[in-house]
Amino acid sequence: MKSTVAVIGAGFAGSEAAWQLARRGVHVELFEMRPQRLTEAHQTGWCAELVCSNSFKSTRVENAHGLLKAELACWGSLILAGAERCRVPAGQALAVDRELFGQWVTERLEAEPRIHLRREEVAALEPLLRDFAKVIVATGPLTGQALAADLGLYVGDRLAFYDAITPVVTAETIDESVAFRASRRGKGGADYLNCPLDRDRYFNFVAAVRRAEKVAFHSFESLRPFEGCLPIEVMAERGDLTLAYGPMKPVGLVDPRTGKRPFAVVQLRQENRAATLFGMVGFQTKMTWPEQRRIFRTIPGLEGAEFVRLGSLHRNTFLESPRLLDEDLALRAEPRLHFAGQITGVEGYIESTAMGLYVALRVACHLQGRPLPRPKPDTMLGALLRYVTETPPGDFQPMNAAFGLLEPAPAGMAKGDRKAFYARRALGEMARLANLDELPWPGKITAGPEGAAGEPDPERINSAQRAPFQRSG
Repeated sequence: MKSTVAVIGAGFAGSEAAWQLARRGVHVELFEMRPQRLTEAHQTGWCAELVCSNSFKSTRVENAHGLLKAELACWGSLILAGAERCRVPAGQALAVDRELFGQWVTERLEAEPRIHLRREEVAALEPLLRDFAKVIVATGPLTGQALAADLGLYVGDRLAFYDAITPVVTAETIDESVAFRASRRGKGGADYLNCPLDRDRYFNFVAAVRRAEKVAFHSFESLRPFEGCLPIEVMAERGDLTLAYGPMKPVGLVDPRTGKRPFAVVQLRQENRAATLFGMVGFQTKMTWPEQRRIFRTIPGLEGAEFVRLGSLHRNTFLESPRLLDEDLALRAEPRLHFAGQITGVEGYIESTAMGLYVALRVACHLQGRPLPRPKPDTMLGALLRYVTETPPGDFQPMNAAFGLLEPAPAGMAKGDRKAFYARRALGEMARLANLDELPWPGKITAGPEGAAGEPDPERINSAQRAPFQRSG
């Protein structure tokens, strides 16, 4: 057992991690408590069950989610192969038949001789750390209460049980002829972008928020929202001026172009070192995503905003990863304990899969004494890893794949050329790491048996992929 890896959770990250380890010669004990014990959201015992949308988002490499898929395809991703096998028509999106997909992934894992799928709940980590070479926790946003409590022994109070996400926009789509740079009372210099609202526009905004369609809380989320993190629509219902005295307060701010204090402001705070992303401060919300886009684009300076993340408030167990995890996504205080999936602070099916794949590659490298280069932040995988390990901890919130996380394009490059540039740069780097002569993506994953289009076979992994991140001579 000391050469075996324990993976806790057979969701997207855990299933991918188990598969990647097994295909690289590592034996895996994969623990999954379902169907003996279901979460509040799961309904079946299938591995990698889809609990929300059945869409994996875009397949175009000029889209951040499509680019991440292309990168994962370089490593023979089980989840991508299953999605392609169980695909249903959805235009340029990759959508699947839920039942077929869960069944396909489960059957592949059960048929793999190096994986032992154990249908039992893990409530404590110490016995696994004692018995296995490595332990990967991939239990997702609905981690069981017993295991969450046990995790607290290792991470202290750095484990969040509710997730208040504020919208994030790309910097280049903020109109800085309207938004002005300043901090309240001059403290902190010009660190914030401020979108000013006069009296009429403020009251129109409050009215729109009140009328907006909202997403209802699930029954298992009923203990929150809490006072320190109220959705803006809850604040708007408490009074016409509640937002103006809360996240939209203009106190200590003067618009340098008018010399006057606005009636209200929406502040945006820099999200990444490259200053390509800005978050809307205090704008957690349960409004539906279409309503958020419509209403937030009425804010002066955000009329053309491109949102890379929209607001939400829901139960989501995740680590304050930048304080806790190293580049292997291992706990700094206990390097045998790794984490993968949404618990690391990513959002989305493919993002979770990516963390599972990466951790498996790193663990396999450690166990087999192979080189351990890390994908550059020129790649979407590398950029997500940088986000979950290097974001200033106080600003850390779960994140989807977004071009704004990547290293910027060269100065002066036309906006219309940047996404294609990002894709070429990222896939070139990923192909180099994976020792691929040609890419299995974009388009269909073409690794199917006898070249069968649309039915990729994740067992067809070349020798370089079996030696993860090992460069050819």
